[in-house]
Amino acid sequence: MRMKKFKAKVFQTIEPAESGDIISRIFDFLIIGLIIINICMVIAETFTLPASVQSVFSVIEVISVVIFTLEYTLRVWTADMLRPDLSPAKARLRYIVSFMALMDLLAILPFYVPFILPVDLRVLRTLRVTRLLRLFKVNRYTSALSTIGRVFKKKASQLIASMFIVSLLMLIAAVLMYNIENAAQPNVFHNAFDALWWAVATLTTVGYGDIFPITVGGKILSSVIAILGIGLIAVPTGIISAGFMETIGETSTAPQDSSPETHDEKCHCPYCGKRL
Repeated sequence: MRMKKFKAKVFQTIEPAESGDIISRIFDFLIIGLIIINICMVIAETFTLPASVQSVFSVIEVISVVIFTLEYTLRVWTADMLRPDLSPAKARLRYIVSFMALMDLLAILPFYVPFILPVDLRVLRTLRVTRLLRLFKVNRYTSALSTIGRVFKKKASQLIASMFIVSLLMLIAAVLMYNIENAAQPNVFHNAFDALWWAVATLTTVGYGDIFPITVGGKILSSVIAILGIGLIAVPTGIISAGFMETIGETSTAPQDSSPETHDEKCHCPYCGKRL
């Protein structure tokens, strides 16, 4: 019984804090602070740093990994309280394969890899970049990233359809441009992949200018693709914007209190009865 109460307390602490829960709020600030410090360290390591600073960074890295590992272990241990409808084993397995749990694991795994497998130092430096994944841990303590996730999930079918159309247009434009420009610029438009790079830069209106057509047909095609890109690339942006507006609207219109007044009553004027 005591173990169950202790487990419930641990679960309450590691979950985002509710109002009045000081211990849980301190834990949240600790984790968020460590995440910010780690991200700053990743950026700082791109500069030439004194040996003393690198030593301090190494100590902070070890402390961070220990805390993040403990957090990950506790979350796996209390996963059955997050999903009480499942058995403890199934709840823990469901949590382990969840997106946030995988991000937590990938954020700490590179630290332990050299102790388990012999890894080339150059590969290890590459693996250390995965520390940036610790930024996703902030998603637990803020609604911003979760809102983005809900929008993308809600508009997934529309986004996939629009991206498919854009990708199809890029592929067609690349093949056409290759056939038009290959004879005039065999070294520039060496194959369809070179033309695909041009199509991406043109259709997205980035226009790097490293690859460009010189024939009349190629210039005409490039102009058409650039004009189409202005409209087509805006389609996914419009879908995402509409999704954000819908999500914000649903949040703002949802009942915020437990008063007996219904939502329909709130939408009508209490004096004249007209709908607001």
